[in-house]
Amino acid sequence: MEKKPVKIVTIGGGSSYTPELMEGFIKRYDELPIKEIWLVDCEAGKEKLEIVGAMAQRMWDATPYGVKVHLTLDRREALKDADFVTTQFRVGLLDARIKDERIPFSHGMLGQETNGAGGMFKAFRTIPVILGIVEDMKELCPNAWLINFTNPSGMITEAVIKHGGWKKCIGLCNVPVGALLSEPPMFGLTERECIHQFAGLNHFHWHKVTDAQGNDLTDKIIDNMYKDVEDGTPANIHDVKFLKDHLKQVQVIPCGYHRYYYMHDEMLKHGIEEFNTIGTRAQQVKVTEAELFELYKDPNLNYKPEQLTKRGGTHYSDAACECINSIYNDKRTHMVVSTQNNGAITDLPYDSIVEVSAIISGKGAMPLTWGKFNPSERGWVQIMKAMEECVIEAAITGNYGLALAAFEMNPQVEHGAIAKTVLDELLVAHEKYLPQFADKIAELKAAGVASKDPVVMDLMVNGH
Repeated sequence: MEKKPVKIVTIGGGSSYTPELMEGFIKRYDELPIKEIWLVDCEAGKEKLEIVGAMAQRMWDATPYGVKVHLTLDRREALKDADFVTTQFRVGLLDARIKDERIPFSHGMLGQETNGAGGMFKAFRTIPVILGIVEDMKELCPNAWLINFTNPSGMITEAVIKHGGWKKCIGLCNVPVGALLSEPPMFGLTERECIHQFAGLNHFHWHKVTDAQGNDLTDKIIDNMYKDVEDGTPANIHDVKFLKDHLKQVQVIPCGYHRYYYMHDEMLKHGIEEFNTIGTRAQQVKVTEAELFELYKDPNLNYKPEQLTKRGGTHYSDAACECINSIYNDKRTHMVVSTQNNGAITDLPYDSIVEVSAIISGKGAMPLTWGKFNPSERGWVQIMKAMEECVIEAAITGNYGLALAAFEMNPQVEHGAIAKTVLDELLVAHEKYLPQFADKIAELKAAGVASKDPVVMDLMVNGH
């Protein structure tokens, strides 16, 4: 039977990751016959959209497939009759991320894209936008799947499913992919010859591994983490070693982002050192991204450049392509995704969005049962989920007290008056993208609240 051709829409199409997305679709075209691709972005991203859109078209033109790439700043034009919608946008662009990182660091606490104060503010800016996209999808493409890899992916996915009422949504992350690719070669095995099981939250999961005969490999992988062996740590995370006695006790492998919690002092020290010298991660990424877009302008470049792997999110886009492929073809592929818990983790509510191993089929993600965590992991995951729930509700309602409560719960935020200070400075710095907090921001500005960090002060005048 002839397959129905597919319409793909990517919101945030001007992202530097888009060439990886095109590469993923191209190599799966025999299974996933794409009719058209629409890349959508906002006015501030117009120039990048045109650059990366031209490159995306060159990539398809180098194939025999004849796929047309459409560019637009009007997402409603793009969404009409879409089959799959992928989201990879950043509200406020990298300038917003720089503020997220520098304001906390200026007060001696972690500034990071998806953890701590910065991660919560990324959610505050993003959740109202994603819920607006869902409302458009209900009208224009009611049967489409939403594949989200906009960070913080778990919270965004929970907002879509629980608050937007859009059940056909799966959240993705590249971090599990790193482990799936790097761990089997430690034993001379392929990914297919290992059985991985993941459970937790986005950027806060653990996993364990056996071989195809059920022999445990977890303990051996933990040993290898203290040798000069590639262990899948993302490029954007400082590679501090975990405390070995701790991992030997818990017998699960933490994701790279757990360093911000288990090794807090070391990660904070490193982050402050970069803040005071070469700049925060976002400032470094801005340089890398500028270099990438210069490459993308080359009219002869029609493939993904190797420099893209310097970005911390490499593998995101390929995971999105495989997820779409598995849904479209009912492939029942094992993937690690953010989806509704449905009892997979018994320590969390049934309707929570969790990041777990799942089978991806024509009906979406079917999570695999993990069961109970040990007390140490259970304590962490429950407080993090409660914090996420507060963040999501505050993002939707603009409730300042709830935002402050989330700050007081978050392990990466120093508590007390300093938490309020950082919250207030971030609210003022992101005024343009936080209309739900408008009344509180006006009050704070009237009281003279503003960041004293020189980079942030410059961005307030000259940035987005």
